[in-house]
Amino acid sequence: MKYLIATLGCKVNQFETQAMESRLLQDGHLPVSPGETADAVIVNTCAVTAESGRKSRQTIRRLKKENPGAVIAVCGCYAQLSPDENEEIGAEVIFGSDDRMAFVEAVERAVEAGEHIRSVDRPFSRTTLEPLPGGAVSARTRAMLKIQDGCRNFCTYCIIPYVRGSLRSMPVDEAVSETRRLRDEGFLELVLTGIEIASYGVDLPEQPGLADLIRAVAAESGGMRLRLGSLEPTVITENFCRALAETGKVCRHFHLSLQSGCDRTLKRMNRKYDTAFFLHTTELLRRYFPGCALTGDLIAGFPGETEEDHLETLRFIRRCGFSELHVFPYSRRPGTPADRMPDQLTAAVKNRRAHEAKEVSLETGRAFREASVGRSLPVLFESGEEGSVGHSDTYLPVRVPERGLRGQLRSVRILGTEEDGLTGILES
Repeated sequence: MKYLIATLGCKVNQFETQAMESRLLQDGHLPVSPGETADAVIVNTCAVTAESGRKSRQTIRRLKKENPGAVIAVCGCYAQLSPDENEEIGAEVIFGSDDRMAFVEAVERAVEAGEHIRSVDRPFSRTTLEPLPGGAVSARTRAMLKIQDGCRNFCTYCIIPYVRGSLRSMPVDEAVSETRRLRDEGFLELVLTGIEIASYGVDLPEQPGLADLIRAVAAESGGMRLRLGSLEPTVITENFCRALAETGKVCRHFHLSLQSGCDRTLKRMNRKYDTAFFLHTTELLRRYFPGCALTGDLIAGFPGETEEDHLETLRFIRRCGFSELHVFPYSRRPGTPADRMPDQLTAAVKNRRAHEAKEVSLETGRAFREASVGRSLPVLFESGEEGSVGHSDTYLPVRVPERGLRGQLRSVRILGTEEDGLTGILES
């Protein structure tokens, strides 16, 4: 069977796609080559915003047209949320946001026997995390491991708790076992990801916290460095930072879910912190991880956000000094409390505010890159034709003139900046 996979959305979706593709390869199937038509088209969908759902539908329709006769199989959050819509646009295998290995088996049956299979459960009935192998399909540098699924925050703009279900965590011993395997396979970086990893362990018998997991994983990681997925600010305490710093393995890059720099807006979003708390977390991280990169997410134009609220957010972004900020104009998601709020803003206002927030983040990003000049950074090289390109522990792209460094972790002296990254020379 020749297959084609398209993935939309977050790093969890990316992880789940690589787990499915590993199983497909293990079963003897092959990805399509350029110019070939697939026997099976797999779309791992996203539903975090209404726009994500639109892009998922658009991708399904396009790939169906480009691969006539292929089995169209969909999974993920949009398939979970709207299975009927997926069926209407031609999906023949429809699974939700769980049971990835069963989904692969269903795709195989559909190709072999022409079965139409639909299996969409109730997310809040899930009690355990599906054991999916960590790793990566196309490279042997950075591996991902999903340690957690589900969310209990119920932010007013977000549909994810309703499509991902209750919190489920990977037991510590299983995470350690996977870490050993990935270490022995030669990976040099392990990304710990999940829907809301700050809540890791609350469902497990001993209720280990995220810091407990990181300590256990770090002890068995060998030469691998550890990188964390998106963090809720509420997990970042002095004890948490101290525990991570003591491992000596955690990359100096922390992605924080900010969403707004205005307390009034954060309260309407049902976020569990205010700007003073968030700013304190940035100070803690910088104290325990000097020179660390802080990235984040921001929603511009939330319902009821005034111009002064927006300006307050811009000022706050500057105070935080993000190395990068992912800015999204607010997108209404039917089924969420925010969709029913009054004072919805126009697309023009939302887009303008998103642009202005992005411009501020570009300023702070340039300042962070410039501050890296003259420093030595550990860089894991991943690619490069004219020279080699990799990522520093602060998650900045770094380019050096030497070729053939893929899969090596080297120290680089930073000499200059580029639009999105850094340039340097090898030190060792």
